Amino acid sequence: MPPKKFRSIKPEIRVLGIDDGAFVLRTKGTVTVVGVVYRGGCWFEGVMRTEITIDGLDATEKIAAMIESSPFYGEIRVVVLDGVTFAGFNVVDISELSRRVDLPVISVVREKPDLEKIRSALKNLPDFEIRWRAMENAGEIFEVESRKGENPVYMHIAGVLREDAEKIVKRTSTRSFIPEALRVAHIIASGLTRLREKI
Repeated sequence: MPPKKFRSIKPEIRVLGIDDGAFVLRTKGTVTVVGVVYRGGCWFEGVMRTEITIDGLDATEKIAAMIESSPFYGEIRVVVLDGVTFAGFNVVDISELSRRVDLPVISVVREKPDLEKIRSALKNLPDFEIRWRAMENAGEIFEVESRKGENPVYMHIAGVLREDAEKIVKRTSTRSFIPEALRVAHIIASGLTRLREKI
């Protein structure tokens, strides 16, 4: 799918931030993934959730289904993920996700990924080739100064031009150096995870 070219990136662009929060390490079961919809980096609009398998292969499919079934689907203009690995090493193929939901996808992380370390870890899991192909499909890593004078973040992109992705990340990072929808998704997902661990 060719990259989407935005005619303009409005301050209130609807962004879906997706994260799984922190969780107690375990080898089986599922993890809650939370999506938070924001207009720009200022107006909270809604929440969605799904479950994905720890170290599984269903992250791309489950996240796509979550987005497609959401009442916000027709209003979302870009999807922002907290990296490409969820629930351990359940890798999201951002190119496939972008194609599936017909939306640009930006993966944002605070620290530059060590791809060799990730590759080595993935070799300890079944279906290494599938997982590594998803990692490769994320493409080049770009550095972005989301807030002037602060540490940069790093992004992978699919279905969007680099310059537009940078503008979106900068415009929506209003409270910290990551997009606000992503920051709030992390808070909610982490809270649900702690609650789940207590039950």
